[in-house]
Amino acid sequence: GFIRPLQSTSAVSAQLKKLEEQIGTPVLAKSGRGLVLTPIGESLLSHARRLLELNDSIFHSVHQSQTAGTLRLGLQEDFGEHFLSDILRRFVQTYPRVSLEVRIARNAELLTLVESAALDLALTWDTGHLSPYATRLGETPMHWIGPRDTPLPTAADDLPLPLIMFDAPCVLRSAATQALDAAQIPWRIALTSPSVAGIWAAVAAGLGVTLRTRIGLPSHLSVVSGLPVVPSLGYVLHSGGGEPSAAAQQLAALIKASLQEQAFRFTVTQ
Repeated sequence: GFIRPLQSTSAVSAQLKKLEEQIGTPVLAKSGRGLVLTPIGESLLSHARRLLELNDSIFHSVHQSQTAGTLRLGLQEDFGEHFLSDILRRFVQTYPRVSLEVRIARNAELLTLVESAALDLALTWDTGHLSPYATRLGETPMHWIGPRDTPLPTAADDLPLPLIMFDAPCVLRSAATQALDAAQIPWRIALTSPSVAGIWAAVAAGLGVTLRTRIGLPSHLSVVSGLPVVPSLGYVLHSGGGEPSAAAQQLAALIKASLQEQAFRFTVTQ
């Protein structure tokens, strides 16, 4: 906003008198040795405060629209495919001059990049790798996912459960194999893929099941019952350290809001 220079008492009195002449009624009244606002004066003060707030809002908006620079964002693939367009659309409305560099990668790579200050923000799954600049935003359930109409091997088949997974290390792969081992269910890795799209395609082809969240779950795949219960998976927003810029703070707020909206949809659809 703006700050007016300090004025003398006589100058202020002259301005008040001019204001009273313009509106045709006093804004101040004597009360003992001092002055108090009249009802009209109180109303004017309320309007003046709102005008100052509007002035500050306009100044802030103009300042944001003129802010330039580059912001580097890293996203785990699940988030990149299904949150990115909404987040970007909202962000550019506020910071149209800020360039965005977006990297879609796996957890380990994103953590390395944000720790080396090659990324300003990174949204990853929670692997327990936290830092002073990491904020755990929430969690979402993990589910066994399989094709809708393809039966899974049973104990009577005496066949290991075929799994479709990322290459190790992978937090979901570890959760899947640990849960199966604890339940004494034999398993084998039937296929590994470097992408979520590849995992969905292999599951749809009937090559096996996978352990993922509902984020981006294709309509032709479904949650599989009869397998061990696995815990929910947290998601964490990492920053590159130091004091984040106003643009980075805005982008972080949009990411949080988008995840909260998505979490609500998960809650009501399960």
